[in-house]
Amino acid sequence: MSGPEQVIRETLDEAELEYECPRPGAFFVKLPGKHKLATMTWLIVGDHSLHVEAFFCRQPDENHADFYRFLLEKNGRMYGVAFTLDPTGDVYLVGRVALGSITPDEVDRLLGCVLTYSDENFDRALELGFKTSIQREWEWRVKRGESLANLQAFASFADPDRR
Repeated sequence: MSGPEQVIRETLDEAELEYECPRPGAFFVKLPGKHKLATMTWLIVGDHSLHVEAFFCRQPDENHADFYRFLLEKNGRMYGVAFTLDPTGDVYLVGRVALGSITPDEVDRLLGCVLTYSDENFDRALELGFKTSIQREWEWRVKRGESLANLQAFASFADPDRR
């Protein structure tokens, strides 16, 4: 192993990130976050470029226009990756960079961007696209005495006492 694959492996090891290599040139990296607990990210070395791809969230249940507008407005200010949809409407962060630009700093920058864009936009995207589902989940958990810990970011609109 040499070149971009070695740079990626050494950078991931140096950063002490969890990752797997299911096949040569493919790295599946776990980026731990605060809002989105983990962003699972592929780094795939191709013949001429590095493909970067991370699942963001499933297709929204509601408020589609505002949900997609929010993500599209973000795209114009992002580096290395952009929000995109798969054929079923699920949302991903996807990018491609030339293999010649793969340095430890660039790998770190790309992963940092993926984590930042995923983590910082996650709560707002869920509020826009899944508000009703989150409210129902809040009410269901309250009725059953279940933990609301992972829903606290949505208390401002999910908790009937705070609406």
